[in-house]
Amino acid sequence: MKVMSVFINTLLLSFCLFTSGVISASEKAIDKHEGIEIVVNINKADIEELDTLLIGVGESKAQAIIDYRNANGKFTTINELANVKGIGEKLIEKNKNRIKL
Repeated sequence: MKVMSVFINTLLLSFCLFTSGVISASEKAIDKHEGIEIVVNINKADIEELDTLLIGVGESKAQAIIDYRNANGKFTTINELANVKGIGEKLIEKNKNRIKL
């Protein structure tokens, strides 16, 4: 029974050491990306940039933004995006720090 107890304790200790290394490695990976600012000029961006860089925007919403821009001219405010079909206030709020005019 004592052998089993030692085995279980060793196994648990090994697991703890392994997971702490994994956690610290993932934290280091995140730190490397700190300070990178993602900015999208919605008056110039193509469908791929809008789709890739804006949160919650896929190909169809990206195309809707471009179609609106082509029909109505350049966006003058970020909130004007709410006029685009499929774009609401929540999506604008999620991306307000990424959007540039």
